[in-house]
Amino acid sequence: MTEDRSIVTLQRPCRIWAVGAIHGDVDRLIALHAALSSRLVFGDRIVYLGNYLGVGDSVRETVGELLRFRRTFLSIPPYMDEGDFVLLRGAQEEMWQKLLQLQFSNRPAEDLAWMMDRGVAATLKSYEGNAEDGFSNAEKGVVALTTWTNQLRDAVRAAPGHEAMTSALKRAALSQSGGILFVSAGIDPDRSLLRQTDSFWWAGRSFSMIQKPYEGFRRIVRGYDPDHGGVVETETTLTIDAGCGFGGSLAAYCLTPQGDILERLRV
Repeated sequence: MTEDRSIVTLQRPCRIWAVGAIHGDVDRLIALHAALSSRLVFGDRIVYLGNYLGVGDSVRETVGELLRFRRTFLSIPPYMDEGDFVLLRGAQEEMWQKLLQLQFSNRPAEDLAWMMDRGVAATLKSYEGNAEDGFSNAEKGVVALTTWTNQLRDAVRAAPGHEAMTSALKRAALSQSGGILFVSAGIDPDRSLLRQTDSFWWAGRSFSMIQKPYEGFRRIVRGYDPDHGGVVETETTLTIDAGCGFGGSLAAYCLTPQGDILERLRV
């Protein structure tokens, strides 16, 4: 349906499980996976809607749990395909990648401060870094800052599978023509799907204004609301954000490829 390989179309899904923002809360993710394990059947697909990193205290462990459950999911007989398990990029993952390239910023100290205020401090700490070193190296210049970001990259590489996972994140997912569009936080309804660029994770505050189908999709599903308005169901949209990482629960929905709700889970 799309020529953009970062926007994936789920192949022949029977049911689709969509998982909301996790924000480093590995205990709730483990509990959700335990609940899903008894429900998953061959033909199911699973889409994680971004924001695995940041905010919470267990970012590294959260990525490890996603990788563990991916192995379990793909082993469902007669064996799932890699494309049946989809991880979208959220704002936290986008900021983390920008932090790892901070030496290319025209204002690295200001950008680092902006990201720290929005949850990236937890990811930085999880991969053995700290903001004070970042600010100090930003003052010293590009060479010092490059050395610092390379050390962070080395810490990510030292955790098996972490770099590969964060490098393979998708921008959006589709269930089928006329079915569901899965995004992390939002879309710009005035742009086509292929021209959304970073709207998938930064256009969250306009999501509640969507009142009609977008590009023929019956429903748009997102996993994070920057205004923390909770889980919201409408005829054309679905927000699956129960506040995980901010003291709330982790939510997941089971959907038909056409966008009908089959089951709701919260842990």
